[in-house]
Amino acid sequence: MSDEPIVERLVQFGHELRGEGLPIGTGDVTMFCAAVAVLDPADIHDLYWSGRASLVTRRDHIRVYDRVFGRFFQSMHEAGRDEDGRSVSEAMETQAVLQVPTSEPRMGEASDDTEITLGLAASPVEVARDKSFSSCTPKELVTLRRIIARMRLSPPRRRSRRRCTDGERSQLDMRRMAREAMRMHNEAPRLLRVGRKLKIRPLLFVLDVSGSMSDHSRNLLQFAHASRRAAGRVEVFCFGTHLTRITPALDSLRLDDALAAAARCVSDWDGGTQIGESLRELVRQWGRRGMSRGSIVVICSDGHDRGDPAILAGAMNDLSRLSHRIVWINPHEGDNEDCQPGTLGMMVAARHVDAMVPGRTLRDLEAFATSLPGLR
Repeated sequence: MSDEPIVERLVQFGHELRGEGLPIGTGDVTMFCAAVAVLDPADIHDLYWSGRASLVTRRDHIRVYDRVFGRFFQSMHEAGRDEDGRSVSEAMETQAVLQVPTSEPRMGEASDDTEITLGLAASPVEVARDKSFSSCTPKELVTLRRIIARMRLSPPRRRSRRRCTDGERSQLDMRRMAREAMRMHNEAPRLLRVGRKLKIRPLLFVLDVSGSMSDHSRNLLQFAHASRRAAGRVEVFCFGTHLTRITPALDSLRLDDALAAAARCVSDWDGGTQIGESLRELVRQWGRRGMSRGSIVVICSDGHDRGDPAILAGAMNDLSRLSHRIVWINPHEGDNEDCQPGTLGMMVAARHVDAMVPGRTLRDLEAFATSLPGLR
């Protein structure tokens, strides 16, 4: 991060705070830069809270920090250009209108300054949730990327064989009630209930990264990365002409590092498509070992398969018997409300799919994330 112009701004911001009387040392500024390095420097919320956590040590310094933070970045935006001649919006890559969450006002103080709007974060880009990923501009894709990174999935749960008090479908625990009644010398015991524990079902993403999915594969990969950060057991595979497991590559918290590591793992990016061969490899090498047993399998593909339809039918049949549910996200089916299969691969796989949903827009992904807990 030392070569990026953002470091100079962070150091200058530390000097501004020191000029206002805050005890900011070199170590504090270094910690501030290190905190921003593992976050998103283009996100004004991450920038604010990383500075607040590393530069503010006393509660009475918060209002000074809020005032200097707003004035510093607001003045930079009004200047329009940095020292290198580049615009602030270009250097920071900030595309959405955000507001800094400030501390609560004290008793007796005016609340006019409790919310600071930063001009640095202003942008004419609007979030078009119904616009296809393939028709979005680069600036709109940056905005969509931030929204997808903050999406949180709640995987469905299943009832385990273990029992616990007040579990799902709880019933009266007659044995415990009888033992408690004997200890209480036949006095009326309290009602005790027992039920089964709930466990999170594992998620298994299978992403098509062939040439026909080039306009959607990166956004779907970001969606899988956000899902892995939010959910419990999440496995991610990519396929073109063959299958590649990229779950370890997505362990990085920084999205850019995770995508770069995934790109290094996948050798058939933007190539041909062998859905049947890839799914058969998934079942043989990973599914039968227990990875797909009882899981929710999410296949993201347009269904353009160049392989043998019989192989695809057999792989889908084996996968449907091992998994709990199979959801197929097709980015090219957004215009069809019924999501009817339009390719030979989709016609073969449709009989084994439990739910077929579109995935061409941000709203489609949000709708899928909302409906995911109901897949029981």
